[in-house]
Amino acid sequence: MARLLLDLGPLAHLSDGEGPLRGLAMSDDEALVSSSGMGIVVDNGIITRIGDSENLRDEYLGGLRGSELDFVDINGHQVLEVGGRAVIPGLVDAHTHLLWGGDRSRELRWRLNGMSYADIAAKGGGIASTVAATREMSMESLLECGLSRMEMALRHGTTALEVKSGYGLNTESELRLLEAAVSLHGLSIDSTWLGAHAAPPNISRSDYFEEILSEQLPAVLDSGMARSADVFCEPGWFSIEETEEICKAAKSGGMDIRLHVDEFVDGEGLALAAELGSQSGDHAHWSSDEARAAANAANSMQCFLPATPYSMGETHFPPAQQCIDEEWAWCAASDFNPNCRTLSLPFIGSLLSQRMGIDPLASLVAVSRNPAENVMHDADLAHGQIVVGGAANLNILDSPHWETWCSRPGHSPFVGTLVGGEFLLH
Repeated sequence: MARLLLDLGPLAHLSDGEGPLRGLAMSDDEALVSSSGMGIVVDNGIITRIGDSENLRDEYLGGLRGSELDFVDINGHQVLEVGGRAVIPGLVDAHTHLLWGGDRSRELRWRLNGMSYADIAAKGGGIASTVAATREMSMESLLECGLSRMEMALRHGTTALEVKSGYGLNTESELRLLEAAVSLHGLSIDSTWLGAHAAPPNISRSDYFEEILSEQLPAVLDSGMARSADVFCEPGWFSIEETEEICKAAKSGGMDIRLHVDEFVDGEGLALAAELGSQSGDHAHWSSDEARAAANAANSMQCFLPATPYSMGETHFPPAQQCIDEEWAWCAASDFNPNCRTLSLPFIGSLLSQRMGIDPLASLVAVSRNPAENVMHDADLAHGQIVVGGAANLNILDSPHWETWCSRPGHSPFVGTLVGGEFLLH
């Protein structure tokens, strides 16, 4: 039984060309957006046809109409009338710390009162408090919080997530976080091991580094629960040399690489990401132009996380417009974590467009088509775009204008989301 979505408004399909979009191709309306009047046919969670809505109506339904925003059976098919609303792809969040326990909300006031990271840690805050709370969580509790957060992401249009471990910081806890990540269902999950996030309490970084290489990474490789490995490569955390050694060991075991780099200073992390052929270099706020060009040449995507400086009260945002001007590949993501508690990619789009001056269509590409290049769909389908043969993941806006997607910070712009062909009315 086919499922038909008919009477679409403007369709931002984003399906032109191959690979990540760069430069002005990210904002090319003619290539990336179809005019109103299209329809989509879905079968078994896959888009099988895209064409003129009325032609599809005549062919499948004999000209009959269905119900607005509700699938109903007509002539052996299911049909949903979109009612002229704009449609965009399901969004793809390429950087999340989805699973952790505790609550560090108090730290906002402490920071505003001038307390340093060390001061906050001394008061029982910081990453050590998150690690302690996370280690205490049962698998049931991890799954409950993971599902709750996934539902929040889905309400804001996300249909695929990269999910990191990184708040266990010992072998047992990191494996439990990965097991929870791969046990989540409903959205497409791409799991990443981030054991090298920071040194846990009461152990030196050098000792923990040795533990990672001798115990934790081999256990992760044996488990097969993480497709990628990530390292927090920053001065004061894991050095260039340590990061390189961990990454090479992970790659030799068949894992892909993602890296946290250059969030606080230019620590040459993005240059290392390019050298290692990392899928992405994330944050990259302070990377050099030379490193950015090298990353682009190596197909290492710069993944910007603008909600992080926003949440920390900073005014320096990553150079997305420069990437467009230089035709360097880039994407954006939420960086959901204890100090950046948003899973709304429309809010990320608002920051990109309403704070950083990025064209709304380029901002949409940055959280859909481009991150889908390195966030794998769990059925290995094309996603982040609306294309025949791709995953039936899309969002219906509550407006006839696709630009609405990023213009309502604090509110979801979607009336419904299709995930794997299944419709959720918000």
